[in-house]
Amino acid sequence: MKRIEFPKRFVIVLLTFICTNVCYIERMGFSIAYTAAADAIGVDQSSKGLILSTFYWGYVVSQIPGGWAAQKIGGRRVLLLSFAFWSLTCALIPLDPNRVYLLVIARLLVGVAQGFIFPSIHTVLAQWVPPHERSRSVSLTTSGMYLGAACGMLLLPSLVKLRGPQSVFLVEAALGGIWSILWLKFASDPPRSDHPKATGARFGETTLPVTKSREKTKVQTGGSSLRSGKIPWKRIIFRLPVWAIVVNNFTFHYALYVLMNWLPTYFKLGLNLSLQEMGSSKMLPYLNMFIFSNIGGVVADYLITRRILSVTNTRKLLNTVGFVISALSLMVLPMFRTSAGTVFCSSISLGFLALGRAGFAVNHMDIAPRYAGIVMGVSNTAGTLAGIVGVSLTGQILESAKSANMDLSNPGSWDSVFLIPGYLCLISAVFFIIFSTGERIIE
Repeated sequence: MKRIEFPKRFVIVLLTFICTNVCYIERMGFSIAYTAAADAIGVDQSSKGLILSTFYWGYVVSQIPGGWAAQKIGGRRVLLLSFAFWSLTCALIPLDPNRVYLLVIARLLVGVAQGFIFPSIHTVLAQWVPPHERSRSVSLTTSGMYLGAACGMLLLPSLVKLRGPQSVFLVEAALGGIWSILWLKFASDPPRSDHPKATGARFGETTLPVTKSREKTKVQTGGSSLRSGKIPWKRIIFRLPVWAIVVNNFTFHYALYVLMNWLPTYFKLGLNLSLQEMGSSKMLPYLNMFIFSNIGGVVADYLITRRILSVTNTRKLLNTVGFVISALSLMVLPMFRTSAGTVFCSSISLGFLALGRAGFAVNHMDIAPRYAGIVMGVSNTAGTLAGIVGVSLTGQILESAKSANMDLSNPGSWDSVFLIPGYLCLISAVFFIIFSTGERIIE
């Protein structure tokens, strides 16, 4: 029987999908395991918020260095090293809420390591994925995050109950090790490239060796000479379409990280529900993100390839629909006092937020394909700051509510938690409509 050979880019996209899946199993897993361990010894909400946000302090400092390293060393290598490092950290560090300093160091290290991952992924995809597959490939890759969160929310509470919080760390480390082996075996650099760096080819173009006879042609086609190796930081930092991506990345991750880190606490304290008792319904918000992320990618590619809408209008349409519906769902969420209503609202909110990624998240590759990893590093820095601000601020909001003698089972205690990301979504949608573009602005 003849062996079926899949195009290499499909293998790469599949492996990056699994990569983001495992990363978010780790993030969701820590939230669940730490919350269980902290609640067992009576850690207050403000302290919990501090520990939960520590990851993002490490994550934020490595975003731009991650884009630079992927550009200079090669996304494939950087991705493997960062994945192996955070997996090893999870395997070796004990989960003990009483050992605060050790826990803070461990989360900082995991955050730093994972900060290299998404800029590296964008650099790898920029080398492999042609324009007509761009939206759905990026959407599939990023949808792995949500499937990972859904799997973590479904399975890990039971694992904590049966084997204890530390077992989550061991499972995550094992998954990281398995993925690292698969990436080492099956991933490779694009054929006929000079080196594994992000060479500046446009999507779908094959990189040719730069010789004197070809330098002129390369400049005419929109690339810049590889000899200089200079990254146009000024053009990246001071262009409004880049800031349109940055603002929306911040808001997306503010809403996502607040829900991902605090929804288990809301179910427990706000609704008096046990995650174990909720069954499979608790995974629906993240499963919805997985579905809607891929729908957004398919719809975007369809609109663009059929020339129904321009790239610019496609990005604006999907971003606006996603963020506006998400905002409305967040604003009404505290009105529901049942698990079904809360799961429904959070599912709609996160699902349409994921749909919006076919707008702002793919836009990195529209405006600066040569520097997709760098631009991703810049915008993901903003997204990580959202995690630091949102997760810790939520802890302080809840602690202030308790200090004001408001019971956390009272709906009013949680209003600000959901209204803040709701308003941010509306503001960001307007900002993207005004300033974004689907045209290449950085050569």
